[in-house]
Amino acid sequence: MSPITIIGTIAAICSTVSFAPQAWQVIKTRKTKDISAAMYAFTVTGFLAWTTYGVLLEQWPLIVANSICLALSGFILAMKLLPQRDKNKVADKIAPKA
Repeated sequence: MSPITIIGTIAAICSTVSFAPQAWQVIKTRKTKDISAAMYAFTVTGFLAWTTYGVLLEQWPLIVANSICLALSGFILAMKLLPQRDKNKVADKIAPKA
């Protein structure tokens, strides 16, 4: 494996994994008060653009990594924008409170 591929793989893994803790925190606490909707709107737009770029270049590593990031950041943004009762419904479907 070339050094370029290794660096790209590390970058993809770090980017993808970085959104999972925030998404899980939103599911667990059902709270999004301190999350910036504007920041996540830009993030979602960026990942959509990266995914599209990967599709146009037919580069599967770009497509896969950025699609996963798009899904996770899109979920966080959607949870931020939903009314509390709907956040609770979504979170309960994923991880019901004990």
